[in-house]
Amino acid sequence: MSASRESLSPPVSGMFTPRVRRRRAIRVASQAPAWRVYVDRFIIFAILIALWEACSLYFGTIWFSSPWSVLLRFGSELQNGDLWSNTIVTVKEAFYGALLGGIPGAVLPFVLRRRPMTNAILDPYLAGGYGVPKLALAPLFILWFGVELAPKVALVISIVFFLVFFSTAAGVNAVNAQYVSMMRVCGAKERDIARHVVWPGAVPYIFAGFRIAAPYAIGAAVVGELISSNRGLGFMINSGATNFDTTVVFVALATLTLLVVAVNLLVARTERWLLRWRPAQQGGGTRIMGA
Repeated sequence: MSASRESLSPPVSGMFTPRVRRRRAIRVASQAPAWRVYVDRFIIFAILIALWEACSLYFGTIWFSSPWSVLLRFGSELQNGDLWSNTIVTVKEAFYGALLGGIPGAVLPFVLRRRPMTNAILDPYLAGGYGVPKLALAPLFILWFGVELAPKVALVISIVFFLVFFSTAAGVNAVNAQYVSMMRVCGAKERDIARHVVWPGAVPYIFAGFRIAAPYAIGAAVVGELISSNRGLGFMINSGATNFDTTVVFVALATLTLLVVAVNLLVARTERWLLRWRPAQQGGGTRIMGA
């Protein structure tokens, strides 16, 4: 009997070896020093610059401007003020749109939580609005609001609102129902439940929505500028492409990349500061990602 059991049961060590190895690899990665992460980032950056330079040598500078030429042009555009003024315009469009679209998107799930019937009625319309290609709305916004700041802000609002709304709604729905029931048993009102239970649980989802929406906001502002504008980084890209000046195009793209990275770091630092009451997670993965 014992021999048959041994023959039927697989060896425990062999069965759990892949899982143990995976956990051990995750533990080692989470305990990696911060300097190693920065060194690896620098190595990847150097590889990308090398590939960029190789493309400029192989295809020619008319198609791929060299990194050195882009750096020199970046400095000259900063010095004459064109790059700075165009960046400010794009940042304004993205910021106003993210503010006007993100705040309602973060507040509406808390309102609909107390009105399940309204939530059920609006759900298909919100899903349909999220699925509409926002690029198709850009010509309408330009027709309605002109070619200045307003149509780009409206385009950013139409994107940011849905991203923040659905992320916040996921956080509101993910709150443990037992905590809500315990608060109600203790005699807490709905506003107290929303303040002390639902809100703290949904804040990480709100910031996740804003972190996802931030690059989309900048991208939407640039798309609006590409369609119709005489200012902004999108206008620089369109002007450079029209004049076959790829250096200006790469300068604007590099500026957009730096802008997205800076906004992402700002949102991550703000999230870390507002959620400093949470216990620190084991390992350095969160700290490194937000650094």
